Amino acid sequence: MKLFGGFKKKKKKSEEKNIQTKKIEAKKPEVKAKKTIGRESEKVSLQKEKKKFEEVQLILKAPHITEKATELNKEKFYLFKVIPKANKIEIKKAVESLYKVKVEKVRIVWIPKKKKGRASLAGFKKGYKKAIVKLKPGQKIEIMSR
Repeated sequence: MKLFGGFKKKKKKSEEKNIQTKKIEAKKPEVKAKKTIGRESEKVSLQKEKKKFEEVQLILKAPHITEKATELNKEKFYLFKVIPKANKIEIKKAVESLYKVKVEKVRIVWIPKKKKGRASLAGFKKGYKKAIVKLKPGQKIEIMSR
């Protein structure tokens, strides 16, 4: 390998320093000062809140109101119909952000489709995913029926 190294041009030390400083300068990002106006920042925050609300609305379909659900409300359990792809963490964040409460535990139940129909008109009632949310002590949600 020494044979091939002998044919290379030798660089001066000053050239090597210039090359190193150019590499360092190229790596430094330029920092630009941002000018924000009060109204623009308010618009941005409102847009973020609106986006969060839309995301929550996509996860939680509706509160599940039945006789059994109203009895569970006394024990700090609340039932919601949710989208099939939602997981426990997403449901917890959605309930906390929408109702401004602290969630202790989330359980998920799949309700299967049910066969319905008469004589020749047979079909199925859709299945759905249901979330049972338990709140921390001292928390409460006001759920109104439709």
